Amino acid sequence: MSFTLHGIGVSGGIAIGHAHLVSHATLEVDHFVIPPHQIAAESLRFDAAIQTVRAEFETLRGEIPAGAPAEFSAFVDLHRMILDDATLSSEPRRIIETEQCNAEWAIKVQSDTLLAQFDAIEDNYLRERRNDVVQVVERILKALSGQPGYVPPPATDAEHERILVAHDLSPADVVQFKRHNFASFITDMGGVTSHTAVVARSLNIPSIVALHRARELVREGELIIVDGSCGVLIVDPDERVLAEYQRRKLAFGAERSKLAGLRDTPAVTHDGVAVELHANIELPEDVAQALANGATGIGLFRSEFLFLNRSDLPDEDEQFEAYRSVAQAMNGLPVTIRTYDLGADKQTEDGFTVGANPALGLRAIRLCLTEPQRFLSQLRALLRASHYGNVSILIPMLASSSEIDQTLQLIARAKASLDDEQIPYNRNVRIGSMIEVPAAALALDVFLRKLDFLSIGTNDLIQYTLAIDRADESVAYLYDPLHPAILSLVSGIIKRANKAGVPVTMCGEMAGDVTLTRLLLGLGLRNFSMHAAHVPDVKQQVLHADATALQTAARTMLRASDPVRLKMLLARMNSPIH
Repeated sequence: MSFTLHGIGVSGGIAIGHAHLVSHATLEVDHFVIPPHQIAAESLRFDAAIQTVRAEFETLRGEIPAGAPAEFSAFVDLHRMILDDATLSSEPRRIIETEQCNAEWAIKVQSDTLLAQFDAIEDNYLRERRNDVVQVVERILKALSGQPGYVPPPATDAEHERILVAHDLSPADVVQFKRHNFASFITDMGGVTSHTAVVARSLNIPSIVALHRARELVREGELIIVDGSCGVLIVDPDERVLAEYQRRKLAFGAERSKLAGLRDTPAVTHDGVAVELHANIELPEDVAQALANGATGIGLFRSEFLFLNRSDLPDEDEQFEAYRSVAQAMNGLPVTIRTYDLGADKQTEDGFTVGANPALGLRAIRLCLTEPQRFLSQLRALLRASHYGNVSILIPMLASSSEIDQTLQLIARAKASLDDEQIPYNRNVRIGSMIEVPAAALALDVFLRKLDFLSIGTNDLIQYTLAIDRADESVAYLYDPLHPAILSLVSGIIKRANKAGVPVTMCGEMAGDVTLTRLLLGLGLRNFSMHAAHVPDVKQQVLHADATALQTAARTMLRASDPVRLKMLLARMNSPIH
């Protein structure tokens, strides 16, 4: 029987093939008491499972195919780091001994504690790293039960591709699946920043996440269609639908080949307006993909990855090496590194507790200013890296003049300490602010006076302005970049920054949405930063746009308030006549 499921398309394109279902261990485990004389043996069983999983990761690291995206090795290393952390490799043994419980239950108790901390994180990218903990725990449970880490798919033929269907996928899974040339990944879990999404985009294969019940409803070997552009999964299509999607697949492939040819073409509008298209990255290894897609800079390097899933903190030298590697790899092109944007998720030994509402609590620059020594360590590392490339420093979630002043004072202290040690750095390094809090957008003049550049973080700006949680499915439909209040704020930021001669970039999801490219050009935006995979699509929109003519259309949209009319005006703006 044919039916359709809707999820989140995280990598565009169309795949047609037969489903291969993958099962994973569950975190629902039995709890039973271990007799005192068997505690030592139970602890040894736990240790053996840890060693088994560690060996699996070592094997996976060596089996990464030549030419595979850098994300593969980075993600496997991340999972290996989670496994080696004492919170998973040692603490469950203490639980076994003190509570006299089975190893599976000890793992469950400890993972619940870790996952509760991740659930309190506001930032979507960081919050989805909880899935990495789940996936490592699943591997430990499999090792305890004696299950193999991976079962390869049945043999396939040249005529039909295979599409991976799973409740969730780990990076380690994907490394092995890569060897079987799957045409697509679809999962019940995940979001736009999940590892499955990141890997799918790096491979340029159509993929959908957040399908909820695909693993339950799709049968092994069933013919399915994955429309990654629209987030639609079609199961058991009829001949008419199948023929239509086969046609679309051929057309999409031809279009991607055409876009690849634009890599070295400057992003200049039809009427001669130059536009900068930069990439957002999470890992130093992402630079290769950014350059391959024609990005002319790194507009947002999220530094949080250095602080994740570890009991210790990265010291100044470790941070410096990471930042320097990106600066040198970009070979003089601009690199904007954001100071760590962590939420209110600190462990008790750090003196912090999770607030009732982490989104409005101690996070980003607020957290940095309460931890001046830790923040100074990062600032020194960033300044040192500025000696090796065109580095700028971006501060997240600034909302007031006093926060700006405190931040600049700490940067001055970091510079003075480097001067005392005669360590070189760029004395004119640019300091900028994310504009993601409505208060910052409404009181922009002080930001324009005191800082060198601005970067509009539309994800949080929309969330805070409309008072909705993007991760809450019950209100996610209210997340609307075309809301009149959002358009007014974004337009005002761009207009006032341009008038003051202060560079302004957009680094949120809006920047990589090709349906909004012409609107943003009409509002005066000239610097975009997005996931590297979106750069060719946005560039194509820029090349066919007339920025001057789009200004009139953008002003018309700013005067509109009805949602239906706004969508109609946007469609008209994106029509071929513009």
